[in-house]
Amino acid sequence: MGVVVNIDNGKREGASIKELIGLTAADMGRVNKLILSKAGSDVEMIPEVANHLISSGGKRLRPMLTLAAAQMFGYEGESHIKLATSVEFMHTATLLHDDVVDESGMRRGKKTARMIWGNQASVLVGDFLLGQAFRLMVDVGSLDALDILSTAASIIAEGEVMQLAAAKNLETTEDEHFSVIKAKTAALFSAAAEVGPVIAGASKPERAALRSYGMNLGLAFQLIDDALDYGGNSTDLGKNVGDDFREGKVTLPVILAYRRGTPAEREFWKHSIEENVSDDAAFEKATGLMARHGAIADTIGRARHFGEIARDALAPLEATPQKAALIDVIDFCISRVV
Repeated sequence: MGVVVNIDNGKREGASIKELIGLTAADMGRVNKLILSKAGSDVEMIPEVANHLISSGGKRLRPMLTLAAAQMFGYEGESHIKLATSVEFMHTATLLHDDVVDESGMRRGKKTARMIWGNQASVLVGDFLLGQAFRLMVDVGSLDALDILSTAASIIAEGEVMQLAAAKNLETTEDEHFSVIKAKTAALFSAAAEVGPVIAGASKPERAALRSYGMNLGLAFQLIDDALDYGGNSTDLGKNVGDDFREGKVTLPVILAYRRGTPAEREFWKHSIEENVSDDAAFEKATGLMARHGAIADTIGRARHFGEIARDALAPLEATPQKAALIDVIDFCISRVV
């Protein structure tokens, strides 16, 4: 039985995305139909693999950000549906590729696509979804939106390579880790939030506000994922608790516990992460060391810091139901309470 690290201290009770879901429900219905349509193919394996992940119960937070941000500035056209679908396809493709790189066995409580169809199929179907995402962007006809999302796609790939290069490296600094998660996770949150005001004709300061909101929300979201791997549950995390540890990922809780540890404790981390000795007993010891050195609490503290920056980014904007819902998302991401 592993040590359970208490990550609930200071949690905001009742944090929810119900308002966001309500405001975007009609548009998300159209997005879901478009997702199913564009994930189709005469090549039988493509919709099988794509639908395995698409239908596996993700909250579709990123496309909802696109829809709400477009609504926030009075957009009434059709393009936000296509852009939100593009965002979700980019996210799904990233998950398919991530699971191959990380050799993950579970995703959202189900076997990963790579465990069922193999690595090659997962990578190629991810590529197909990226292609569909770009076709939808072109259909929209906004060069600015295309630039934002295509740039995000490149940055995400760079983040994957950065993470691969830093794999099992316990000398990774906080700044280096933030560079990875900014690219891997926050870049898509930022792009998803910015393309809405772009097609709504919002001003440059308004676009910048949503871009900053998305970036800092994404950083907060990923840091909470880092913490949940050592003290959450599989429902909150969308994968098995402890997967990061077993895969030898050097996330912020590991960085903090390693740097603050005694020489003997650092040897434990080297043994566990660099030499891949990551059984249940090692995981129990890892969570205990994190508790001793406040690594989880400080990771959550940093997440709250980025959450406040996201909140401040929206502060100058006119009060709307969508703005209020986007602020609620910050609390939801940090508390991870449905």
